[in-house]
Amino acid sequence: MMPNDPMMLLSYVNTQLRDNYPSLQELCAAEGAEEEAVKEKLSQIDYEYDAELNKFV
Repeated sequence: MMPNDPMMLLSYVNTQLRDNYPSLQELCAAEGAEEEAVKEKLSQIDYEYDAELNKFV
């Protein structure tokens, strides 16, 4: 289960993307999470997904 707190979510997602998943889409599929919901939550703290870097920046 992904963390609900945006800062914890950022850390968790970027770590998972770095270590285990080649894309946000694959991470969300594995976690049963909505990709748009993750993007929206992290946009609240001014982070957006960079597919080329495969991380939120």
